[in-house]
Amino acid sequence: MSFNMEDWEPKTKVGVMVKKGTITDIDEIFEKGLPIMELEIIDALLPDLEEEVMDVNLVQRMHKSGRKVNFRVIVAVGNKNGYVGLGQGKAREVGPAIRKAVDNAKYNIIKVRRGCGDWGCVCGREHTVPFKVNGKTGSVVVTLMPAPAGVGLAIGDVGKTLMKLAGIGDVWSQSSGQTQTTVNFANATFEALKGLSKVKASEKDLKSMGVCSN
Repeated sequence: MSFNMEDWEPKTKVGVMVKKGTITDIDEIFEKGLPIMELEIIDALLPDLEEEVMDVNLVQRMHKSGRKVNFRVIVAVGNKNGYVGLGQGKAREVGPAIRKAVDNAKYNIIKVRRGCGDWGCVCGREHTVPFKVNGKTGSVVVTLMPAPAGVGLAIGDVGKTLMKLAGIGDVWSQSSGQTQTTVNFANATFEALKGLSKVKASEKDLKSMGVCSN
């Protein structure tokens, strides 16, 4: 269902600011640490998000009323230009589970720092990760490293999906642990992408890695 700004009645201060046009860039929300409590904020500021179902799994558990079966779905969203989110959803049917996962992914949206950090590449484009970074979930550890233009995505299929949605075209990677577990591999990769924004670097160093400052 497409988002219509006119039909939206914001319930939070940030939502009101977005609808009024006081906030027109999601980066302003991230930089000020403002809470995103309405999905419409994401829909309004990042209207070109794409969704990708990464895993659908049956989850069974025993309940006093008998065995309960739910679908657990993992979904990634991104605009292929620096923004990506990862979410999970559970429901008795696949459709509602996917919808929940998409909503969860939107709430988890992050800005991915990109650059040209490989010593053998001086193209200056934001096509790879600017420096080496690690992410860990459960037993899975994922390491992302800068790669020169043309290398492509040297990472497993789950990681490839997240990289593409984030707008990363080239990357080297290493992984260890139970990487066949989709949920852990996806979360570890997402944690690594989160880590890109946590690394402190000077303006000079960022420019040398091809990172554009906003």
